[in-house]
Amino acid sequence: MLAPAAILLLVFLLIPFFMAFGLSLTNQRLISPNPTEIIGLANYRELLDLRFIPLEPRLDPATNQPLRDSNGNLVYPTVREVLRANPETRFFRELAQLDFFGTRYLIAAGDATFWRALFNTFTFALIVVPLQTSFALMLAMLVNQKLPAMNFFRTVYFSPVVTTMAIVSVLWFFMYNPDFGLINSLLGLIGLGPYRWLEDPHSALFAIIILSIWQGVGFQMVIFLAGLQEIPQELYEAAQIDGAGRWQQFVNVTLPSLRNTTIFVVISTTILAFKLFVQVDVMTFGTGGPFDSTVTTILHLVNQGYRQQRVGYASAISVIFVLIVLAISILQRRVLTNQEN
Repeated sequence: MLAPAAILLLVFLLIPFFMAFGLSLTNQRLISPNPTEIIGLANYRELLDLRFIPLEPRLDPATNQPLRDSNGNLVYPTVREVLRANPETRFFRELAQLDFFGTRYLIAAGDATFWRALFNTFTFALIVVPLQTSFALMLAMLVNQKLPAMNFFRTVYFSPVVTTMAIVSVLWFFMYNPDFGLINSLLGLIGLGPYRWLEDPHSALFAIIILSIWQGVGFQMVIFLAGLQEIPQELYEAAQIDGAGRWQQFVNVTLPSLRNTTIFVVISTTILAFKLFVQVDVMTFGTGGPFDSTVTTILHLVNQGYRQQRVGYASAISVIFVLIVLAISILQRRVLTNQEN
């Protein structure tokens, strides 16, 4: 019985993973006249190299005291000067600066885009997973009611799921247009806007989050709906006899009965969230902009592997990505299972 599953696991997961790991140890390029060479862990060093560099304020040549600007703030060397001063960090880029116990630190990375992509991907998952799961459960409970036209509403809520993400992304791209988009037009009716949703680094990722929840919530709704219909009606009748209200029935009957369903929904939604690519690729034309505010791990992988033709480097990104998603999925499973027990 386990043989077919083991074969599928071997063919579609283990073999590709080890092939990617093998490529990640080389400088393989998509198109290159030079032969491929084994470079060991060089790709991983470039990918994961982070430096925390303490910054010293500039000194006044006359007094040898720290310089201050017109607002009284300390004047520090430019990031370019600091990074170029050390041969090991000449090609690093700034990630952030922070003050810690009176000392300012420059956080620089060999591949700053990768770390921004990881941050954006985690931010996306942390927002989308709980919101989409909650909305899906609410919609499932709504369409599970024995009311007229429920089949119509089930179809309406599920219809975005059967529409390809590329088409949905194009549709929302025009809806977010600052000049003639539907969203700004509606906001204009109440005196708000216009907003440049996809051009502002503070709102671009959240604009993509909204569209992603809208497109995907119907799939989780159907799963929750199936779980709701499996709950015996006798449990609700017994709760009513004990004097439980609607909220108490939801907390003490519905949620415990949906634990296995919720575990599946949370883990599957998390995996789908970490695979964020199409929306960003379509709506930012593959740039992950503005200013890397929407770049994701998969988008960075594609840009490195196909657009920059660095197959070996992209393979290193894919290996790290798989390990991260696997670790998070195992952790979620254990946490949710322990809560169930």
